[in-house]
Amino acid sequence: MNGENAYGYLKSEKGVHRLVRISPFNAQGKRQTSFVSLDVMPDIEEDLDVEIDEKDLRIDTYRSSGAGGQHINKTSSAIRITHIPTGTVVQCQNERSQFQNKDKAMQMLKAKLYLLKQEANVEKLSDIRGEVKDIAWGNQIRSYVLQPYKLVKDLRTDVETGNADAVLDGALDPFINGYLKWISTKDTAAENA
Repeated sequence: MNGENAYGYLKSEKGVHRLVRISPFNAQGKRQTSFVSLDVMPDIEEDLDVEIDEKDLRIDTYRSSGAGGQHINKTSSAIRITHIPTGTVVQCQNERSQFQNKDKAMQMLKAKLYLLKQEANVEKLSDIRGEVKDIAWGNQIRSYVLQPYKLVKDLRTDVETGNADAVLDGALDPFINGYLKWISTKDTAAENA
């Protein structure tokens, strides 16, 4: 997303998301619960003032996963880069080419290292990054239930909708607005305490 305050709005999406659906890989058609941790970072221009020494990197290639046709299992085009001094790991498998994935992963690594550099100058790491939770049951900020009924519910704000398809297509405004209201009342309550 681009535009004024884009990062400020979308940082509300940071956290663990839970998806309940019928697994396309299960012959019995059983429900499956999956979790994903989402981190939201500002898109930083490519000419960052971040120096990365090639000897500090471990670059691994692997085969992409997921739907993708015949190409998917034939080449190791996915890239994982580990910045050894900081332990920062980024990975990219979105592009067909290993070189495109490496370029995108390096851009992501620069953005993460830039944020780490900024955070080093800030007293409270939690003010910028927020709480990092395990990707596990009970830590989700939002649940997306696609079977046996459709419901998307934000567990922080209690905002919910039955139009799961619209949310999965990017209709996040009710959840972002609910988060902004929730966080402002949470901050006000903390100040009054």
